[in-house]
Amino acid sequence: MKSVILNNGVEMPILGFGVYQIPDFDECKRCVLDALETGYRSIDTAAVYGNEEAVGAAIKESGIPREELFITTKLWISDAGYENTKKAFDTSMKKLGLDYLDLYLIHQPFNDVYGSWRAMEALYKEGRIRAIGVSNFYPDRILDLILYNEVVPAVNQIETHPFHQQTETQQFLKENGVQIESWGPFAEGKKDLFKNQTLQSIGNKYGKSIAQVVLRWLIQREVVAIPKSVNKNRMEENFAIFDFELTAGDMETIQTLDQKESAFFDHQDPEVVRSLSTFSQ
Repeated sequence: MKSVILNNGVEMPILGFGVYQIPDFDECKRCVLDALETGYRSIDTAAVYGNEEAVGAAIKESGIPREELFITTKLWISDAGYENTKKAFDTSMKKLGLDYLDLYLIHQPFNDVYGSWRAMEALYKEGRIRAIGVSNFYPDRILDLILYNEVVPAVNQIETHPFHQQTETQQFLKENGVQIESWGPFAEGKKDLFKNQTLQSIGNKYGKSIAQVVLRWLIQREVVAIPKSVNKNRMEENFAIFDFELTAGDMETIQTLDQKESAFFDHQDPEVVRSLSTFSQ
């Protein structure tokens, strides 16, 4: 498995498995076990997904040595603040059944992110977390965090897919030592991604699916991706992307699909802030 090296020297698989929108315990546990059997070693969850216990149960049942796994979870808005973050972290760890976490992210750039970050810095220094980062932070918020805190975020997990490629943001993050990670690599099928003729024509050259082309395009850009599927065949398909390489021409063709806007929502829209902040776990 190809990896990226984070700004503190921690090695992170460039391809992982996400469990967003799999709240059912048995289904989530089965999916994580299937993913681990397929070969995935990086699992991405979050407190707000409501499935940390299922992820933990799958990890335990798999029997895979802990050091071979890279586990990420995230802090939700309602748990922001120094003391709240420490409590939320302990709760997540109990649900996951882990002694340490590989990556802990602030899920959204709202509420007391400074208090949360300082708590995460403390947990990081104690060795309870190997790396800390953020999710859904715009460049100005990332820079603000960097300038006024001790630890530079290792990762920023943001919406990144062919219709919202985040090229400028990735360059900014790279210049500041922050690894970009994609959520929604397939845009959840929006804008008919799985019927896109440009992506299909590229896939046809290699005997690969549109999903495989998208994931290959991301990893060639050094973007960490965490595709989700509840179908083991799709998990295997998504994992089979290391036996071909897109040409520079292919990469340039995919660049033409960039619409430079979210396919989901704008974190700078007050109504989005309100809706996210009132969403509970």
